[in-house]
Amino acid sequence: MLGLSAGAVPVSTVAPEDFKAAMGSFAAGVTIVTTVDAAGAPQAVTATAFSSVSLDPPLCLVCIDRRSRAYVPLLRKGCFAVNILSADQEALSNRFASSVCDRFAGIHWMPGMFTACPVIIGALAVIECRLAEVHAGGDHDIVLGHAHLVQVREGRPLVYWRGRYSSLPTPSGVQPRNRAAVNDG
Repeated sequence: MLGLSAGAVPVSTVAPEDFKAAMGSFAAGVTIVTTVDAAGAPQAVTATAFSSVSLDPPLCLVCIDRRSRAYVPLLRKGCFAVNILSADQEALSNRFASSVCDRFAGIHWMPGMFTACPVIIGALAVIECRLAEVHAGGDHDIVLGHAHLVQVREGRPLVYWRGRYSSLPTPSGVQPRNRAAVNDG
């Protein structure tokens, strides 16, 4: 128990650069979250703030900056795809984190089978979601998605740690896993 009254927000003494350094010590997988705008144009943003929430129902969350070009289209479309990047997709992560006008120019993708949101060819896994809830979280919103279709393929993940990309070795004895599954719920 913190001893704060309801609705009270403590004043932080943590400097932004110190908080960023601490959070950078948590190795995170790298994703590209995609959606489609009202004109049918693909929109996307690189995100490392991604996590599973629940198996039943299958829920995940991603934190999206409200200033992101993909933010408003994602809310309006009501669905999105989380493309979990493989170790060889570092250039894609950088591209979708940049201010390039047409981030999809020259990128190999196809419309998702459930959401029609862009599915990036070669992604390690893709989770197509319907928007379930949105919660405020500082300068980002926490977007909760209900997974309706997943695709998984064999490979190594792209990892971001302390401001640099890395990957993980393939564990011995891991069986290949290239498959798709649909949740009709």
